[in-house]
Amino acid sequence: MDLRDIATALLDFAFYYPLLMSFFWMSGGLIYYLRWERGQAPRTRPPALLHYPLVSLIVPCHNEGAQVRETIAHLDAQRYPHFEIIAVNDGSTDDTGTQLDALQAEFPRLRVIHFASNQGKAMGLRMAAMAARGDFLVCVDGDALLDEYATHWMIGHMIGSPRVGAVTGNPRIRNRSTLLGKLQVGEFSSIIGLIKRAQRVYGRVFTVSGVIACFRRSALHDVGYWNTDMVTEDIDISWRLQMRHWDIRYEPNALCWILMPETLRGLWKQRLRWAQGGVEVMLRYSRVLLAWRRRRMWPVALEYLLSLVWAYVMATIIALWVLGRFTTLPPPLRIATLLPQWHGVMLGIVCLLQFGISTLIDRRYEARVGRNYYWMIWYPLTYWLLSTATTVAALPKALLKRKGTRAVWVSPDRGIR
Repeated sequence: MDLRDIATALLDFAFYYPLLMSFFWMSGGLIYYLRWERGQAPRTRPPALLHYPLVSLIVPCHNEGAQVRETIAHLDAQRYPHFEIIAVNDGSTDDTGTQLDALQAEFPRLRVIHFASNQGKAMGLRMAAMAARGDFLVCVDGDALLDEYATHWMIGHMIGSPRVGAVTGNPRIRNRSTLLGKLQVGEFSSIIGLIKRAQRVYGRVFTVSGVIACFRRSALHDVGYWNTDMVTEDIDISWRLQMRHWDIRYEPNALCWILMPETLRGLWKQRLRWAQGGVEVMLRYSRVLLAWRRRRMWPVALEYLLSLVWAYVMATIIALWVLGRFTTLPPPLRIATLLPQWHGVMLGIVCLLQFGISTLIDRRYEARVGRNYYWMIWYPLTYWLLSTATTVAALPKALLKRKGTRAVWVSPDRGIR
């Protein structure tokens, strides 16, 4: 294989990988919709359960003074008859701890655990799980607003099958005042929501949503709870649960309204952390994944590896284009332009088709979500470049991270509201 063949193969992979994955996600999302969502009872009338076990609603907090009252109020408003609330004040330097103590008088179901210093989200979740009285734990972030029916929908999966170890909910974006906010509304619908539907159909889920997920306590005990040295504890716990043959399900009716970054700096930090978390999981569990009994995780791992390769291929193409502006490269390595040609037009059309399908499916949960469709034409340019850059930066960062270093809180960008 000569240099021209290698260059052609790289360019073909850069084009065909996102194209094929888009069709993969669309087909899986449609199968999920036709099998489980079409004809389902309205979100506000969830099916009655055989029984209603005690559920512990857990919210780890670090510097959430501006949001914590609203978060606790939404937890207390759950239309589920039997639950408690446990909030963990993880070394906050604002008035989060004071507010939580005051809220205990207003919400009798609330209990508060205080850490003297920043121990990290995973440690907060571990401590709350130890203190919880329920056999099922619904975990939300300190700035999230849980829909009043969400707990009911997730517990339905737990009662229905003893092999369900976790249920991931359906995050929805609250702040939509900027272009980045509007793009993330479409992203969580057409990318994240559709991917989770497809992965649920085809076998294994890459990760539960860190902002809203329900866990079976016995499943957590089986895998040793959350690891405190992983930068994304949600990806790590998802892989360990599934490698121990626990099932993870997606429940789109379990809505949770969240705040997301609306600045490039905040978005960069968030997506870099997500990318680093995926790399850390692959590095830690790549060997044990080779066992035949864990073969159902192979498609998820392969998909992630291919996404890593794609990011580096795209970075190489961009680098060759830049070099070509300053020096003369061999003909096979010359990149004439980064502007969309017929490949880009084709990807754009398929991308809009994916957004259209996901919007139609998601109208059940958010009637006016389609108003963001217009803005999604900018998604490939904005987020594919961001994904490429963060993935390229995350790999060396994960490789150089000292093993056993505890992952602690860093207050994120909450966006513009």
